[in-house]
Amino acid sequence: MTDARISYGKLSVPVHLVRGERLLAADVSMEVLGQSFLPAYTEGDNSAVVATDTMKNVILRRAHEYDGATLDGLLYDLGRGFLATYPEMEGLRLWAVQQPWIAETGRLFRRVDGDHDVVELELSQTGGEIALVDHRAGHLGLRLLKTTGSAFTKFARDDDTTLPERGDRPLFIHLDVRWRYGNIADAIGEDRVPSEEILALVLSTFDAFVSESIQHLVHEMGTRLLAAFPALSQVSFRGENHTYDPVPGAEDAEPLSKTYTSAFPAYGLITLALDR
Repeated sequence: MTDARISYGKLSVPVHLVRGERLLAADVSMEVLGQSFLPAYTEGDNSAVVATDTMKNVILRRAHEYDGATLDGLLYDLGRGFLATYPEMEGLRLWAVQQPWIAETGRLFRRVDGDHDVVELELSQTGGEIALVDHRAGHLGLRLLKTTGSAFTKFARDDDTTLPERGDRPLFIHLDVRWRYGNIADAIGEDRVPSEEILALVLSTFDAFVSESIQHLVHEMGTRLLAAFPALSQVSFRGENHTYDPVPGAEDAEPLSKTYTSAFPAYGLITLALDR
């Protein structure tokens, strides 16, 4: 028989943890790793298979029992519980996509579909010993616009270049930010960096830094994040340029009285990964 790499799991289990005035809401997914399940594929033998419906029930029960406040901690608790209960599982990948609720009052939350946190982690077990082997977190789906404080000049020009240089422009980007830890244990320990602090630094950099390009901007964001949070070993960015075009005739208007329209639907892509 040819070599086989197998996995199976349960996707997008909705969990809403209401703890007083705090809400932790996410869609939780998991993928089970282990060759013990191969007979289910090759022989139809399901004796070692944990049904995905059982996985859903365990996720919900253990989420109810979780008394922490972070998605990282929730996934770590779920993963350890599964591996301790089902030794035939050699490893697990778990990930959570935050449901973006904004607290308005102590009991009122407003759903704003858009940017949100994500967490991914992987655990393994050997001889009953459970280890956290990988972790990544991020904040995805940011839509950021600033009306001034961005330039794009002195770029390469040839006969196909029609884009004018702009010493100051409105900048509208779609941005995903991800990060990793040098010591994976920090992801669920005291040195964990709250995503709110990472987001705050990204936003303040976007606001205050006068960039010469989006490349220049994301590099500054990454440099500041690594300097501010020593526990992080890598930050990475995926940015799309959706900057608006000036309306014809509006270029010569007063500095604070410009008019723009949506750009051509194709967009530029910028990525960066900075390792410590």
